[in-house]
Amino acid sequence: MPDDLLLRLRDFHEDYFPRHQQRFQDLVAQGQHPKTLFIGCSDSRLVPYLLTGAAPGELFLVRNVGAFVPPYDQSHGLHGTMAAIEFAVLGLKVERIIVCGHSHCGAIRTAYEGAPDEAVALKAWLRLADEALLPVQPSPEALCRTEQRAVVLQLMRLMDYPMVRRAVEAGHLTLHGWHYVIEQGEVHVFDAASGAFVPASESDHSGTGPYLPYVEHDGQVIE
Repeated sequence: MPDDLLLRLRDFHEDYFPRHQQRFQDLVAQGQHPKTLFIGCSDSRLVPYLLTGAAPGELFLVRNVGAFVPPYDQSHGLHGTMAAIEFAVLGLKVERIIVCGHSHCGAIRTAYEGAPDEAVALKAWLRLADEALLPVQPSPEALCRTEQRAVVLQLMRLMDYPMVRRAVEAGHLTLHGWHYVIEQGEVHVFDAASGAFVPASESDHSGTGPYLPYVEHDGQVIE
């Protein structure tokens, strides 16, 4: 049986790389200078380079289950995502941070339904979604709303990182919340002014904020 991964590695080396060799050599000689930190869910259907049209060297990527941001107070312990945020903001001086959730998110569904007993780390990790959960049964509408609430919650947690808040308030860094609807092929971007997610095809920006407590249309505040 052919080794599909080996064939793909050879295809990259023999086809793609020769056509973009100078780009990779420049990235080595000049170092990486990505302008965007992309915090996305690990879901295989979410492909940041496809969504953004980015080339190698343009995105600093962090992927985890649910696209969660641990609180800065380390109440959930040390985590690689926290280290990546610090490195991106303090070291790479990124100009924007995107938090990208998506439709049909297994992490959000599992946060409602519960993880297997053997998944000890997953159970602990999914507690990061607790504040976004609704006191209802997980219907499709509730799951979608929770996915979006979770994105906003991560943006608010980012503002608790001193280096993030400092850069945002100085105008050097912007935050962007995205909800990718897989079956529509469209990203809905968070608009802090209206407190809503707007399809990118109808929005005049790629997402803003939040810089104040997020209030949903029904008056509920996420804090």
